[in-house]
Amino acid sequence: MAHFHAAVDDTNDYTPNVPRTYAWIVFALTFGLLISDYMSRQVLNAVFPLIKGEWTLTDYQLGLLSGIVALMVGLLTFPLSLFADRWGRVRSLALMAALWSLATLGCALAQTYEQMFVARFLVGVGEAAYGSVGIAVVLSVFPKHLRATLAGAFMAGGMFGSVLGVGLGGLIAAHLGWRGAFAAMALFGLCLAVLYPIVVREKRIAPRRVTTNTPSATEKRPLRTLFSSRSVRCAYAGSGLQLFVGGTMIVWMPSYLNRYYEMGTDKAGAVAAVILLCSGVGMILCGMLSDRLCLHSPARKISLAVVYCLGSCGLLSLAFVLPHGPAQLVLICLGMTLAAGTSGPASAMVANLTHYSVHGTAFATLTLANNLLGLAPGPFITGKISDLIGLQGAFQLVPLVSIAAAAVFLYAKRSYLRDIARLAAPVPDAPATAAPLETRS
Repeated sequence: MAHFHAAVDDTNDYTPNVPRTYAWIVFALTFGLLISDYMSRQVLNAVFPLIKGEWTLTDYQLGLLSGIVALMVGLLTFPLSLFADRWGRVRSLALMAALWSLATLGCALAQTYEQMFVARFLVGVGEAAYGSVGIAVVLSVFPKHLRATLAGAFMAGGMFGSVLGVGLGGLIAAHLGWRGAFAAMALFGLCLAVLYPIVVREKRIAPRRVTTNTPSATEKRPLRTLFSSRSVRCAYAGSGLQLFVGGTMIVWMPSYLNRYYEMGTDKAGAVAAVILLCSGVGMILCGMLSDRLCLHSPARKISLAVVYCLGSCGLLSLAFVLPHGPAQLVLICLGMTLAAGTSGPASAMVANLTHYSVHGTAFATLTLANNLLGLAPGPFITGKISDLIGLQGAFQLVPLVSIAAAAVFLYAKRSYLRDIARLAAPVPDAPATAAPLETRS
């Protein structure tokens, strides 16, 4: 007999019965496409020194090539995710993957900075809604109590993709040039884009609606749950601010190693890949810790998010006042392990405080905040500061943003339980015998 995951959403009125094996296949393919997403995005960082030398670019111009992707993701993720929630998440994901892969191939063919900028712009358009729609697909086929773990693991795909993009990108560039690095990432993405809709079927992952006589407030107006509570708004803001730190380190670490450790492109890419791998592992471990410790204490996940923010701030701040060497690199690895640890708890908060039918749009809103507050401004603000005081000085300032993120999460903790209870409450005209909803995270 097949084993099934009984996935239950926030209001318990959607109960898909998904075979366990198929659920993990869906996760693996969706995770694989996320890796492709970030490989295509981050390979640029591994070849920064080569492009900078060939086209005589400033750090600010390099930062724009990276930041334009995050900016387009931030601007387009909401409307494209809303479209995917209605048009079909599986078809949308396959189309997105094809677009960013072809655009990455365009990067390999670019002959000028302007052509590269347009190609990177299109990479951002293709990647805009993938993270939000992809995580909605993953969470739809697994139980609610695994949300922080799955969200952390799925989001870690971005880190692992960055590891492969930076590590393999630097290695390929050393042998085939930076154009060959872009072309390799494009080919990988195109293969998965063709395979995904063949294996993952919309009708198999779509939840089955269960008729109920006890409608909740979220059932009446699901879109209102996107911004209706203080704690969900704080989850967006806190996550975005914290990713300013992690996102900036991802973009500029190869260049930092190249300049201050005098590493070649391939070695800098390999060491940066190890640092990014620490961040990806931290996402998974922090998400698992959140689910385990918060099973009977939902608000505790916010306290853990605060610990992750302040811990990463302390470790990275100390790292960048130390002289260059092994001790500094160890502290950077430890700091990056915690830097992205808020992804799991923040994603679980968003899932618990919004309606299933708009989860793609809800995670798009989270992605919007992540990009507009963190991933988009981080690289070019840091690049601008680097042009003024050097990359070392810029890296000493970046971790301080985590203090603001911790303050936002603390503010959310004051109303988190109250907001969950309010969203689960039945509407005024619902029968008095309505059963209370599960409020555990």
